[in-house]
Amino acid sequence: MKTIRLTDIRDKIKDLVQEANFELQDDVLAVIKDMAAKEEAPAGQEVFKQMLENADIAREERLGLCQDTGLAVFAVELGEDVRFEKTDGLDSLRDAIYEGTRLGYAEGYLRKSVVEDPVRRKNTGTNTPAYIHWDLVPGDAFKVSFIAKGGGAENMSAIGMLKPSQGRQGAIDFIVDTVGKAGPNPCPPILVGVGLGGTFEKAAYMAKHSLLREVGSTNPDPRLAELEDEIERRCNALGIGPAGLGGITTVIDVFVEELPAHIASMPVAVNVQCHSARHKEVVL
Repeated sequence: MKTIRLTDIRDKIKDLVQEANFELQDDVLAVIKDMAAKEEAPAGQEVFKQMLENADIAREERLGLCQDTGLAVFAVELGEDVRFEKTDGLDSLRDAIYEGTRLGYAEGYLRKSVVEDPVRRKNTGTNTPAYIHWDLVPGDAFKVSFIAKGGGAENMSAIGMLKPSQGRQGAIDFIVDTVGKAGPNPCPPILVGVGLGGTFEKAAYMAKHSLLREVGSTNPDPRLAELEDEIERRCNALGIGPAGLGGITTVIDVFVEELPAHIASMPVAVNVQCHSARHKEVVL
């Protein structure tokens, strides 16, 4: 049995949300530098130059990579043999994650982007509630992954309940069409997370969860790796380019997760992420 103090989790979350917003991850940085060297369009080359300069300033000055510092989304891998020690007024794991988010956004001077309800639009002033997805696993594992989801990218996401007869090609067409409709809005070049199968809500979660994968990594399933490559080629052929100004680079990477589905259904979800791909994880 592993015991973790809730205050330790709060403090880790506080640091996590700031680091994700201040520092472009090494895998993303490496891919952007590579793409910058390959980009043929002059406007695209200039956009990449500004992206890299922006990353340097954000890291050195401890400023947000983007003014939209995102809705706080967490994926928690929670072992069945983990217990939590209530400390400093924190009564639950959820409380610790919320409080860490609140402190991180406040102390890092990060924009608060959460409204109390979708119609009246009053800001909560804390960037909470955060949105937490729980995965209960055997043993004493405890890992928290954070992803900052800005509105520009999230708003371009989509889910389709396709007919099974539409098959592989229908799924690809839906994904590429979604990227095409997004155009410059999600600050390309973008990451494209895809959820295939499952149910309506599970496909959407798979699409978002896939964005936690390392940029440039290869899907361990050869069939899905081939699918990712084809989607990436077709999306880049759209010519949207960096910042939507044209070029050969519209998509940084494509990640696909898949689950079994109902005999009458073929859910396909696309979760779009901006070029900063802000996410971090911590293991306790």
